[in-house]
Amino acid sequence: MKTIGILGGMGPLATADLFKKIVTLTEANSDNEHIPILIDNNTQIPDRTDYIINNSQDPIKEMIRSAIKLEMMGADVIIMPCNTAHYFYDEIVKYVNIPFINMIEETAKEIKKLYSNKKVALLATEGTYKAGIYDKVFDKYGLELVKPSSQKQKHVTELIYDIKRGKSVIDLTSFQAVLRELKEQGVEAFILGCTEIPVAFQMFNIDEKYIDPTKILACSAIRYVGKNIKNV
Repeated sequence: MKTIGILGGMGPLATADLFKKIVTLTEANSDNEHIPILIDNNTQIPDRTDYIINNSQDPIKEMIRSAIKLEMMGADVIIMPCNTAHYFYDEIVKYVNIPFINMIEETAKEIKKLYSNKKVALLATEGTYKAGIYDKVFDKYGLELVKPSSQKQKHVTELIYDIKRGKSVIDLTSFQAVLRELKEQGVEAFILGCTEIPVAFQMFNIDEKYIDPTKILACSAIRYVGKNIKNV
């Protein structure tokens, strides 16, 4: 059976979330029917948003190191549970000889299938917005993308970094105001475009229609290695 390699550590909770989704979404009747998974939880990768916004420490060397390590350990495919990190995707793939599934591309394909004529909003880091990571791919698929105002974006950022800090008690008042403002613009679903946001939605039972790129990535990886998705 083929092995999945997870280029993780951005952050550790998001990495664990992707691993759990692969396990729970795989159709399997025993341990032996589950997919072998290698994880490099590389917590030494510098902050991607800080680099994009402030030109701070470049994370690319550590990301490339992790990708090469996963290939050398026997991974047949690489996946990366960090939206902002896909800014560096084209550079990382130059250093590996195995497929590297692009989470943003997979998300665009899914939205094209399910929400092609509807407004969807992107909830993400400032780095993801500034780098236009989703914009470039969505333009290719002819998809409209709505974003919070710059004033409201800071509340999305606060939630992301509170989850990274491991906080379990978070005041969601400001974040809920962001969701309301976007729905007033006709938004019908939210792209959880930072891998900490699905963790927050699950943790706090946020009742909104959403698209989870982490889940989409998990399903793409499962299919790639030849397994079926569990009917959940």
